[in-house]
Amino acid sequence: MTKGKNIVHQYFKKEIEGGKILVKVNPIHLTGTELIIYKSGELQSRDLEFDEQIFDDLKHDEFMEVNALEFNIYLSGLI
Repeated sequence: MTKGKNIVHQYFKKEIEGGKILVKVNPIHLTGTELIIYKSGELQSRDLEFDEQIFDDLKHDEFMEVNALEFNIYLSGLI
C-alpha cells in the first residue's frame, strides 16, 4: 500500500450560536472539509486547503478534537 492511501484524518468541532462547525483535516496534504450545521437543519459543506498552522489556528479558535463519527453522519445525510 502506498503512503497516500493510509491517511488518518483528524476531526474538530466547535459549537457556535445557531449551530456547529465540524472540520476534517488531512494532515499529510493539508486539505479538508468544513461542515456548518445550522439549528434549522441546513448543512453547508466546502472543501478547504490549509497551511502548516492549521492545528494552531483550530486550537486558537477553540475547536475541540473529536472522532470521525459525528462528521461522517452529517456528511452522509443521516441526520
